[in-house]
Amino acid sequence: MKRAAAKHLIERYYHQLTEGCGNEACTNEFCASCPTFLRMDNNAAAIKALELYKINAKLCDPHPSKKGTSSAYLENNSKGAHNNSCTDRKMNKKEMQGPRDDFKDVTFLTEEKVYEILELCGEKEDYSPLIRVIGRVFSSAEALVQSFRKAKQHTKEELKSLQGKDEDKDEDEKEKAACSSAMEEDSVAPSSSSSSSRVGDNTQGDNNLQKLGPDEVSVDIDAVRRVYNRLLSNEKIETAFLNALVYLSPNVECDLTYHNVYSRDPNYLNLFIIVMENGNLHSPEYLEMALPLFCKAMSKLPLAAQAKLIRLWSRYSADQIRRMMETFQQLITYKVISNEFNSRNLVNDDDAIVAASKCLKMVYYANVVGGDVDTDHNEEEDEEPIPESSELTLQELLGEERRNKKGPRVDPLETELGVKTIDCRKPLIPFEEFINEPLNDVLEMDKDYTFFKVETENKFSFMTCPFILNAVTKNLGLYYDNRIRMYSERRITVLYSLVQGQQLNPYLRLKVRRDHIIDDALVRLEMIAMENPADLKKQLYVEFEGEQGVDEGGVSKEFFQLVVEEIFNPDIGMFTYDESTKLFWFNPSSFETEGQFTLIGIVLGLAIYNNCILDVHFPMVVYRKLMGKKGTFRDLADSHPVLYQSLRDLLQYEGSVEDDMMITFQISHTDLFGNPMMHDLKENGDKIPITNENRKNLDFQALEETTEYDGGYTRDSLIIREFWEIVHSFTDEQKRLFLQFTTGTDRAPVGGLGKLKMIIAKNGPDTERLPTSHTCFNVLLLPEYSSKEKLKERLLKAITYAKGFGML
Repeated sequence: MKRAAAKHLIERYYHQLTEGCGNEACTNEFCASCPTFLRMDNNAAAIKALELYKINAKLCDPHPSKKGTSSAYLENNSKGAHNNSCTDRKMNKKEMQGPRDDFKDVTFLTEEKVYEILELCGEKEDYSPLIRVIGRVFSSAEALVQSFRKAKQHTKEELKSLQGKDEDKDEDEKEKAACSSAMEEDSVAPSSSSSSSRVGDNTQGDNNLQKLGPDEVSVDIDAVRRVYNRLLSNEKIETAFLNALVYLSPNVECDLTYHNVYSRDPNYLNLFIIVMENGNLHSPEYLEMALPLFCKAMSKLPLAAQAKLIRLWSRYSADQIRRMMETFQQLITYKVISNEFNSRNLVNDDDAIVAASKCLKMVYYANVVGGDVDTDHNEEEDEEPIPESSELTLQELLGEERRNKKGPRVDPLETELGVKTIDCRKPLIPFEEFINEPLNDVLEMDKDYTFFKVETENKFSFMTCPFILNAVTKNLGLYYDNRIRMYSERRITVLYSLVQGQQLNPYLRLKVRRDHIIDDALVRLEMIAMENPADLKKQLYVEFEGEQGVDEGGVSKEFFQLVVEEIFNPDIGMFTYDESTKLFWFNPSSFETEGQFTLIGIVLGLAIYNNCILDVHFPMVVYRKLMGKKGTFRDLADSHPVLYQSLRDLLQYEGSVEDDMMITFQISHTDLFGNPMMHDLKENGDKIPITNENRKNLDFQALEETTEYDGGYTRDSLIIREFWEIVHSFTDEQKRLFLQFTTGTDRAPVGGLGKLKMIIAKNGPDTERLPTSHTCFNVLLLPEYSSKEKLKERLLKAITYAKGFGML
């Protein structure tokens, strides 16, 4: 039997179980009209309908009392009918079945159609036809994908073509359309019929496939929201949405898992957009069955579809993001408290919680992408390839080789979106709202960490959704990771001692004197870092000279506390402490070398590695730097708020900076002993007043004076003179883009742009090619364009759209 016909029969069984045939004397035990029938809820009726279909149970014929004839409706329905055999057959069928208040010809919905049916139902005070339509459309993936489409915007050529076709239409075409509609009425499966004049023009269907951009969708989201607002206030109609979602979700999951439906039709995403606009998804009625099933289907979306959905949601308001976040959080919490999870019954094995977490991840990344994102200012990555050797190392022989040699694992969604969480300075809603405390309480972190490291497809790890974990749980995961590394190093050391006869030293031993703790510790660590840095991965074992304490963890903690207290003592002069922000910062006047600060970093890293918590507070820019982000002017707001506000006021000052403020490119600060010191921000800075023009420190006049020329160009070449006239006319933003294009950074070096040695080299005669650059050597390759206008156009295009390498 065809799928559509089977679906039709199941629907009939469902209506028979929920509404009955209308015959009060019915003897069918599977009919709601039977006096002995036991009433059941809608979910149970849906399951029972499937069972009845499988055993081919008896179906009642509708009783005349259920048909409800309306002569006025029949009369209106017969107006304008054509006198041909096709139409006669259609009308005879209608006369037998009664009024068309079941709207079986509606195969998808529009906002207007919903309101039309709603109005008719309101007049009769019977909403069952609308409930049936919603149940039919919202339970069918094909129907729902076609629903609530945006109106197609025709081009001028298309409009002219359509006008010509309208003029050529005649009555024969109308007759043909009516005949076709009647033929579809005879079909067993209503979902296979096309929309008739009751629905409107077929432009809503497949013929209306529009050429969408990568982030565009064809569904009218505003229309969907208006429809939900009108309908969800009616309890019976809401139940129709609920039941339809239960029926829809398994079919959608099957389509995505086995039929690769999204790659064939990107509009399939409309289905998820429409369902997620239902503001009642977090209601208790949905949490038991409907929402878990939908989450399982949604979690099967391919990566490209997830990314598109995320980019769409990123344009939503903070309140809409919060509603979706709370929907999935509600389901996770409900499932956690409804079950007893432990080491034998892992929360990782609950399909509903896993699926909801995956869906929550999409909302999380929408929250990131929609926030204040800075994808620039990244530290340059080391592109040097790792040298390969034909000889296996001992680590490889033991299976101890690291899986990710280039650092932490990158989430595929981040790669697809081109955005990292660290890029987001301020999300739409706080990250803390994504943490689920009940889940953290029942999560067995040792098991979860194992699943994360093994990367099996059939075991889910919540470490792939770190936003849902709190600091305690993450710290526990870090503890397991560090302990396993320590065990690995100990194992390798033992084997090296057996194979090569080396002295057995499975621990990182530090022997220090209390009154010389800094000197002893840093000297010993410096030697280890130079001779065998791998020893730093061993478990730390601290011994205080002259004391008998055995380090079971407590001695190490005391060691780190003493070291940190001394290092961060302002009297030592390595760090300063801001009382207003309660943060430490590097002392610019410190006498210590860069190597000393490196050793301090090793000490802090060892403390974290050995699970010792230190009371050290740095501004966020330090941690962003560790994650590969460069410091920017905005970071001053966190590290030096007073300085940030002063510079911000200077940049935004609308009056004359030179006349009103009378400041120069020279700053003052104090040394370790409190003596004032002056420092020029650029050469002869004390003699250069800050003006409205140079307050952003992009002195291109100094850059022009120090630039060198090659390939036939000289300072007096016509194109060079025109080049500098164009560059000097740039806006501040364009000047920064120019610096980024030619040097790889939009910031001036210490001492100003005059310290930047740029070379402009001739790159052939007039051409359509864009200027190119070698950022490693600050070289601009400039063709000899035929006019100043062309030079400006080519240069602006190059600096505005330049991304990556090798652009010509």
